[in-house]
Amino acid sequence: MKRKSRKATKQLKMKEILLLWALLRGVVCVAGCGGTASAPPKTQLPRASVLVSVSPTTANVRAGDSYTFQASVSGTANTSVTWSVNGTNGGSSATGTIDANGNYTAPTNLPNPNTVNVKAMSVADATASGASSVTLMNPTPTITGINPAATNTGNFTLTVTGSKFVSGAKVLLNGSALSTTANSATQLTATGNVASAGMYSVSVLNPDPGSSTSSSVNLTVNGATQTASCSGMTLGQGASLNGFRPFPDDNLWNKDISASPADANSNAIITFIGTGVAVHADFGAGQYQGSTIGIPYTVVGAQQSLTPINYQAYGSESDPGAMPISLNAPIEGYPNPGTGDRHVLVLDNANCFLYELFSSYPQSAAWNADSGAVWDLLADEQRPWTWTSADAAGLPIFPGLVRYDEVAAGQIHHAIRFTASKSKAAMTPPASHWAGNSTDPNAPPMGMRLRLKAGFNASSYSSANQVILAAMKKYGLILADNGSSMYISGAPDDRWDNNDLHNLGNLKASDFEVVQITPLYTSANVPSGVAPQISNLAASSTNVTAGTSVTLSWQTMGASYVIVSPEVGAVRGTSAIVKPAATTTYTVYATNAFGQTKLAITITAH
Repeated sequence: MKRKSRKATKQLKMKEILLLWALLRGVVCVAGCGGTASAPPKTQLPRASVLVSVSPTTANVRAGDSYTFQASVSGTANTSVTWSVNGTNGGSSATGTIDANGNYTAPTNLPNPNTVNVKAMSVADATASGASSVTLMNPTPTITGINPAATNTGNFTLTVTGSKFVSGAKVLLNGSALSTTANSATQLTATGNVASAGMYSVSVLNPDPGSSTSSSVNLTVNGATQTASCSGMTLGQGASLNGFRPFPDDNLWNKDISASPADANSNAIITFIGTGVAVHADFGAGQYQGSTIGIPYTVVGAQQSLTPINYQAYGSESDPGAMPISLNAPIEGYPNPGTGDRHVLVLDNANCFLYELFSSYPQSAAWNADSGAVWDLLADEQRPWTWTSADAAGLPIFPGLVRYDEVAAGQIHHAIRFTASKSKAAMTPPASHWAGNSTDPNAPPMGMRLRLKAGFNASSYSSANQVILAAMKKYGLILADNGSSMYISGAPDDRWDNNDLHNLGNLKASDFEVVQITPLYTSANVPSGVAPQISNLAASSTNVTAGTSVTLSWQTMGASYVIVSPEVGAVRGTSAIVKPAATTTYTVYATNAFGQTKLAITITAH
């Protein structure tokens, strides 16, 4: 092989050096000189993904309720979202609405199907969104009142008022569904039947989806219905009740206590009263020292106008007027009532209420009275605990009177009112008030019941007196006031035989025994509870021409009875019609055993 010449070798090395120099120069220029050499392409980093999630991913919301959803956004500094329901920004009335903060409000009526999609979409990237599946359920119903609040055994119809009632809602009585008609979202009507007296819970059940039940209110079921109607009472002073008996059969005035146990302290209490104290019939025919004998009563009808009542002493424990008591109604002790108790008793055979006043003085256009009470003759009404009435025991007076018409009919179907000179600061049902004037532990409490001993031989007494004695054995005597001991109360009637009534004085306190006193209430254990509630008081118009009819409406919960004053008086139901002659403030009073609540509305008349 030929060897290269030294000259050729030298030329080759020179070429290599020049080539290396050119390459190095190019690199330097690329890095820093202003040459035209192009830079190598840059590497592109992958773009970050925007993600949106909604919490919670599923939810149950009741119709009309609100629920707040949370949106979480990642992959961008802009975390704003827009909310939609079933693809509509902000939602709609049919599927529910949602605001910019994710606060969702369900529709008041459930859509079909009852599921909706709540979505949050990223403002930074419209392709990024998250969602929650929402199941809509029926609302939980609310009860504001029932009418009537009390009924008798047997068939009944109940109107339930409240809110959020839906189609298919059922009224429940002690948890059992009644036949129910949904009148509106605020009113249901139910019918049913109860066989026994007692306190029954009433609630409303809304159906699926999301079946739920309201809180409950109480329905008082009294004893058997009256055998005679209240409207059958004859009108007039001392009129016959024609078989009508005030209050239901299970009322304590009407309770058969002939088999009830005697009180363990019976002998000591009778001894305190005085074993030899004689019974005295504090009623009769004619007059004694210019006054009639007994406590008079009058039966009036729908035609009787209402009279205002001005309370002088115990207005805070009295029922407001007006009352259907004429200014010439007989006062206890008439025609010369003097300064005694001056009771006035009136029964209304149109509305079946009893009105009673104490220390009553007629004025030119109103009554002045120290106290007064209204009694529903069809219900087991309870005065508020510690409240007086027209009687010291907080009791009605009329149901305890011995009346000629019932004695003549051959039977007394109730207990008899009596008085004692001393009593202690205690009470037992049916009493609600005491007027203690003795600290002796053996002094009787208000409401205490005496019973003529079963072995007492009544055969020597007249037929009329035997009727009274039989009632003393079956229903007993109820202590209602402080007064002469062992005085029993009755209504005056010229048909009484005073000499025959005087024979009842042969009975002594020792012929009686005390029926078991239970419960016994003192200042240490007076029952407590919730006063009634009044809501939705409204008027069909609050600005009218004088004399225009206006309908007042309201709802109550827990009320035993309701009075509207002025102009209306005691009512059943949840509405009344008034005709204001001038601008008038009407007040609705609702009362139960734990107090009285009132709510007022003003009607401007011009």
